[in-house]
Amino acid sequence: MAYQYKLSAPIFDGNELIYSQQAITSGQLATTGSFIDKFESKLSKKLKSHQAVALNSGTSSLHLALVLLGISSGDEVICQSFTFCASANPIIYLGAKPIFVDSEKDTWNMSPELLEDAIMHRIAHGKKPKAIIVVHLFGMPAKMKEIMEIATKYHIPVLEDAAEAVGSKIDEKSCGTFGDIGVYSFNGNKIVSAGGGGALIANDSSLVQKARYLSTQAREDLPYYQHLEIGYNYKMNNLSAAIGLAQIEQLDKCVKKRRQINSNYRKLIGGIPGIIFQNEIPGAFSNYWLSTILINEKVTGFNNDQLRIAFMKNGIETRFLWKPLHMQPVFKEIQFFGGDTSRSFFQKGICLPSSADLTFEDQENIVGVIVKELAKTF
Repeated sequence: MAYQYKLSAPIFDGNELIYSQQAITSGQLATTGSFIDKFESKLSKKLKSHQAVALNSGTSSLHLALVLLGISSGDEVICQSFTFCASANPIIYLGAKPIFVDSEKDTWNMSPELLEDAIMHRIAHGKKPKAIIVVHLFGMPAKMKEIMEIATKYHIPVLEDAAEAVGSKIDEKSCGTFGDIGVYSFNGNKIVSAGGGGALIANDSSLVQKARYLSTQAREDLPYYQHLEIGYNYKMNNLSAAIGLAQIEQLDKCVKKRRQINSNYRKLIGGIPGIIFQNEIPGAFSNYWLSTILINEKVTGFNNDQLRIAFMKNGIETRFLWKPLHMQPVFKEIQFFGGDTSRSFFQKGICLPSSADLTFEDQENIVGVIVKELAKTF
């Protein structure tokens, strides 16, 4: 259906049209062209410490990152459970096995305590995990200091799934730059959109070079097609890079707007008993890609599904929080370390419209639906 207020619509108010026309005029629409280089350079400058490789999706970026970390058949990879399935699917692609870890209640991301429990348990059973995938959920930075200390203690590489966290930081350091490799997504609904696309980032030039090589079918630099390794068709195309470059130029403005939208919601409904927001911990700076809340039905008198339906009837697009991967039928046999934290988030949570073009009046209209639901119960 057509929604008056969308969950997270892309905003194209910069140089997107100019750059895309230039890309078309150049005749370079595939995986070669100047905008790919410009996009990678601009993103790298934003990160300050890391080099970027432009790829065709966040999922392919995760897959390629695991390849670079040497993950293969029979290996075990610890993965945050409270996330989209794309965080774990690439583990399966490689014949490896995910081990799911529950969230903590502060940031809603991977619990450092449960992470260490999982590591110690698997080591005790003769199966040391080969990597850790931590996610910055909805743009909220995870507890990277604690997670990196644990990873260093056990000598396990960390892959940061920062697909939703472009522009998020911890102590002024970009999310995605704490682990051995980071990945971003530039899908259609992300804070920065190239229509589709992703990026792999690292501060190890050998990893970056290998990623570029493998992402273009591992073709050797020869006047004919020769391949010494199995590669992948994962490179971002020049037209997407043109749009992505224009979007990256607007990143700071987009983050500022999303943070303002989140702040507005807190002003409008933060005082309502039974509604809880996802909050930043000290030092964290979230891009608030999506503004999310938990609903305590015992207090409000309505649950997240009732609110979702009410929103839908009023032309407002919302979405449940991610269903934890350990609850997904496809992963029913996978080992899980934790309790009911992420399950509770899923059962109580909802993502509110967070598009950067929302006005304060729009948000008042959206919140009006919540107020009407409250009025039914009191």
